Amino acid sequence: MPLFPISLKLRGRLSVVVGGGVIAESKIQSLLAAEAHVVVIAPEATEAVAAWAHAGQIEWQARTFAAEDLCGAFLVVAGTSSAQVNHEVFRQCEAEGILCNVVDDPEYCHFYYPAVVRRGALQIAISTEGQSPALAQRLRRELEAQFGPEYESWLEWLGAARKFLRGEGKDPEETKRLLHKLASEEMFEKFLREGESDKQELIGRSNS
Repeated sequence: MPLFPISLKLRGRLSVVVGGGVIAESKIQSLLAAEAHVVVIAPEATEAVAAWAHAGQIEWQARTFAAEDLCGAFLVVAGTSSAQVNHEVFRQCEAEGILCNVVDDPEYCHFYYPAVVRRGALQIAISTEGQSPALAQRLRRELEAQFGPEYESWLEWLGAARKFLRGEGKDPEETKRLLHKLASEEMFEKFLREGESDKQELIGRSNS
């Protein structure tokens, strides 16, 4: 089935995770990174999950799953060690029209977790549609080597440059041309070579 790749804004949205073990832990962590409102339903939890709950970062309800737990949920992750429980969660989500991911069970997923390279606001996601997470992880490692930490500061600078240029009131096509030039490999190399004061002049020099 063809997938539609999107980047979801989850800040404040109710995201329910059924399961509190090692299988679910990394999924909870990624939801926290997206600033989702995370509720974990699990009789037991790992030390990390318990610590997040103790710190008030998530809500942990130490009990087994019930259908009512999905009320108001925007997104659900089922990551228990029981396939029967996971599939029941998925069936309930299907009935309620809620997006659901059953960890490591592609047939019971409305979406997949991609392998992600993060450099600040830059995110590069790799998906194999659940067919080979191992390949996705290998490609992520290769991309992490290709796109180093310096891309985070460069992207921040590009964002500031975009805001500045769009506020100048120039012709939209000319602004678009300049923004593409600033995002080029050549400008990236110049950015890495320049000092902080010189970086401020790059925008002006790109006009020439």
